[in-house]
Amino acid sequence: MKIIDTRNAIELDQGIRERLKELALALIDQEKARIIIEPMERKEGFWFGGGNMAEDDSGNFYLCGRYRNAGDSRYGTQKGTRGFELAIFKSEDRGKTFKKVKAFSKKDLSYGDREVISIEGSWLNIKSGGKSTDNARYMEFYVSTEKGGVEYPEGLETFKKPGTGVWSIDLIEGENAEALEPANINLFLDSDDSRFLHIKDPFGFTNDRGDTVVGFCTHPFCWTSSNSGFAVRDGETDKIKEVNLTFFPRGYTWDVAMTRATDFLKVPKRGILKELPHIYLIFYDGGESVRKYEEHPSAVKRPRGYSCEEIGGLAFSMDGYFPVVERLSVELPMFVSPYGTGSSRYVSTLVTEEGIYALWQQSQNDLSQPLVINFLSNREIDEILKG
Repeated sequence: MKIIDTRNAIELDQGIRERLKELALALIDQEKARIIIEPMERKEGFWFGGGNMAEDDSGNFYLCGRYRNAGDSRYGTQKGTRGFELAIFKSEDRGKTFKKVKAFSKKDLSYGDREVISIEGSWLNIKSGGKSTDNARYMEFYVSTEKGGVEYPEGLETFKKPGTGVWSIDLIEGENAEALEPANINLFLDSDDSRFLHIKDPFGFTNDRGDTVVGFCTHPFCWTSSNSGFAVRDGETDKIKEVNLTFFPRGYTWDVAMTRATDFLKVPKRGILKELPHIYLIFYDGGESVRKYEEHPSAVKRPRGYSCEEIGGLAFSMDGYFPVVERLSVELPMFVSPYGTGSSRYVSTLVTEEGIYALWQQSQNDLSQPLVINFLSNREIDEILKG
């Protein structure tokens, strides 16, 4: 019998793979991380995150994310407010402190007959090539929301639970954060395919051709799992020219229930990576079950991950291979909070002149999930990647 194993489809030395894991673990350091944005309450079901941090030409950081309050997605807003507010913060001191400069309510993000039931992940992208002659750069703000007024596909209408909606991604553009107004909101991506009906949690990067690659997670109509896809927005026309809904499906072991990619980190070409094509580390959230379940009394005690309490995994791709992706966390997760449920999720990264910043939601002993940050300097990166 011939066994085909596609886990090592990308030609990359095992030693370099181990360095990539070491780099990621140093970046997502659970003990060194510090809290930068608190949730509205310090208790279970409350968190802040699901966004990213971007840098403008003046060296200011802009951070986006959403306040989530306790709730249950199976019941719409009947059992808690859930995704409550989308916010943008600004830091003028390289991430030491943050001040809220913009906020969007559910009402703000509703339009036409599409009433927003809950706010989910977002991605703030500061792009080159401004929309006016006076600005060299401008902002794209990708926002995912659960909207009412959208029906399930024909024949599956009864699967839509009362009070719930369908997830999709909208886009707001402006010359700066202050110019990101709800009046400028437009649909970016949705789906009527029952296998990928819900699309949310955008993130991404600008490729070498100037196209914007927007990643996201998908859910089927029955909410039994989640996988990852991406769309490519043409840098010249701003039109979507490619959508791939299946490039990174759920795994086989600890991540068998879900694989929600949250970040593409274009690893700086330093040390042993200098002569290689660009490598992308892909951070993702996973778990063994969509819902929490009781373990066997003699089972190994460890965080297993479930919806709203996912744990973190790592994969990678490389120029010349993408969208082929390989997991580096095959048997076990790589990122687990030492507190609370162990949940560690929604990783996002920012590469700057001085090093790499990482942000993520981290479960605490009170079961809340504040946003935390960690920084890895170029000196530390060089030490890990040295020849």
